[in-house]
This record gives sequence, structure tokens and C-alpha cells, in this order.
Amino acid sequence: MRTFAKYRHAFLVGLQSNIVYRWNFGIRAIFSLFHLAFVFILWGAAYQGKTEIGGFDLSQTLTYFIVILMMQFFIGAFNEDYQISEDIRNGLINQFLLKPINYYVYRFSVFLAARLVSGLLVLVPLFIALPLIKDHIVIPDELWRLTLGLPAMIMAALIQFTIAYIFGLLTFWFLEIQSFIILSLAIETMLGGQIFPLDLMPAWFFRISQWLPYYYQMYFPTAIFTGRLDEASALSGLGIQAFWVVALLGLAQLLWVRGLRRHTAVGG
Repeated sequence: MRTFAKYRHAFLVGLQSNIVYRWNFGIRAIFSLFHLAFVFILWGAAYQGKTEIGGFDLSQTLTYFIVILMMQFFIGAFNEDYQISEDIRNGLINQFLLKPINYYVYRFSVFLAARLVSGLLVLVPLFIALPLIKDHIVIPDELWRLTLGLPAMIMAALIQFTIAYIFGLLTFWFLEIQSFIILSLAIETMLGGQIFPLDLMPAWFFRISQWLPYYYQMYFPTAIFTGRLDEASALSGLGIQAFWVVALLGLAQLLWVRGLRRHTAVGG
């Protein structure tokens, strides 16, 4: 209970901090509607004269992009990698080395607080736009999708955060990590299904992506909720997703231990 209270306090501090910057998230959420409008125009043109593409109609495809937009605000890592990098470079991380606090759990608690604020704020413009988009929202009503989708969403958040955490830890070796983050973001955008639903890509590309962690960040939980995966595929995907959670946590711990050996405790 004492450990739980410690990180609950970190969560509440993170919540208060992100509420202060709620307008940043709110403006980002509003601008995301312009992106969504472009998606509607683009896919509306793609479906011109067609009833289906890849076995999915226009409403199913637009629902996919609406849900993935919500996923980005509820589980996406926005700038956690930069925050961790700044902690290391400025010596602020030193305070965590002298206290019984797990830095990963502390940062994840703050991440959850930030995603709670940004996730709730994105619902506001979506609710405003609901009269315009409600006819294009088609969500399957199978109960198993909720049962499997929520664990997939939680593990997706863990993967999302842990990858950002790993890139932040690279500051132990590199003073500037921006190039690594930009490269990772480009790969994530493509292999995470944020540009095109991955099941519309060539079969060989889709099969390869299923073995990579980026597939399980945004696409996988979104595909479960929107009906793009059947129950068998969702169950097998949960196993692979759990593997990537464990593998990335192991890599993060390895980099943490190795990085501390190189760390010079200056500042903080």
C-alpha cells in the first residue's frame, strides 16, 4: 500500500501538471479534427464508385480512423522521450537514484495522468463533430471485442511508453536523440497503421508487421474494436503483444543499468 500511495501521488502530481497545460492538449485535439476531415475527403474519393476496399466499406474504414485518433490521445506517447532525455541531461534524474523510487514506474504514472487528460479532452471536439460523423461510425457489438480490446489497449500503452522510455535512455550515450525519435516516429506511423489500415497493405507487408512491436501500438487494439480482426487473430495477437511488452521492459531495464554506469551525477 505504501508503494501504491507513492506512485499514486506521482500520478496526481502529473494530473495537476497536465491540467495546467490542458489548452495545449485541447488545441492539439481541435487541430486533429482537420486531419480527420482530410481523412474523410481522401477516403471518400478512394471509395468513389466502389462499395468495398479490402472487404471493408467506407463507414468501416472511417470508423477505423476515428478510433485510431482516440487511441493516439489515450495511449500515445507525445513527448515522454524528450522529458526523460531532459532529466538525464540536466541531472534531474539524480534525485531518483537516492530515493526508493523506480524511475520507470514514476514516469509511467505521469504518462497515465497525461493520457487521461489528453484522452478526455479529445472527446470534446469529437462530441462537437458527432452530428457530422455519426452516420459513419460502425462499431461491432460482440462482447469479446471489449474483453480482449481493453487488455490490448493497456499493453499497447505499455509498448508505446516503453519505446519512448528506451529512446529517452539513449541520452546516456548520445547528447542529442532527436534524429532517433524522428526515425522511430516515421516507422511507427507507417507500421502502426496510422496512414493506412495495415490490412489494406500487401499481404507480405501485413504479415511482417504482425511480428513487430509497432503493429501492437495503435493498429492492434483499434482493429479489435472496429471489427478488422476476428477472435482467433485477436487471441494470438495478444500473446505476441505480451511478448513485446516483456521484451521491451527487459531492454529498458538493461539500458537503465548500463546507462547508469556511464552517468556522471552532475546537477539535479
